[in-house]
Amino acid sequence: MELTARQEQIIEIVKENGPITGENIADQLNLTRATLRPDLAILTMAGFLDARPRVGYFFTGKTGTELLTEKLKKITVKEFQSIPVVVNENVSVYDAITTMFLEDVGTLFVVNEKSLLVGVLSRKDLLRASIGKQDLADIPVHIIMTRMPNITYCEKDDLLIEAAQQLIEKQIDSLPVILKKDEGLEVVGRITKTNMTKVLVNLVRDELH
Repeated sequence: MELTARQEQIIEIVKENGPITGENIADQLNLTRATLRPDLAILTMAGFLDARPRVGYFFTGKTGTELLTEKLKKITVKEFQSIPVVVNENVSVYDAITTMFLEDVGTLFVVNEKSLLVGVLSRKDLLRASIGKQDLADIPVHIIMTRMPNITYCEKDDLLIEAAQQLIEKQIDSLPVILKKDEGLEVVGRITKTNMTKVLVNLVRDELH
């Protein structure tokens, strides 16, 4: 977020004199309170200033980078999750490869007849199964998939930064977003490296505007 010269002046005044009322800030800048109100609102919403009733404005002491970090730490998985691509555990490896290609994804989530998560298929899993002379149309994916307890997942209310950490630590491309039920885990979304890129782009775009 790029501040105007006047907004920079306001911050300096509040740094030196805070807590200070809006009227006093306006007086120092030879402006009316109404003229100053939009700038004070922007600086308060952005987190540079804080305001207390009957006390006035004071400087939070936070830099733009710190404020950006704070925003990132508050974002949850559900705000950026995308639609999961699932296949049944009994479909063939050939069909799974076709689905991955048509859906343009790097990971498939495998479910049972109750639509509950039982496995994960990565590009590497499917590539590994393709090497050899076996007929891929005859091999069900449940033979080659990664199973519990080796599946890393997240929930919609988890912090997005924690999901990103999982992607890095496990060296995987995607996490299923699950809803815990008595009978098992229902897949309700996915978090990918692409989702994380969108988060960063959106945050930077917000800062620029």
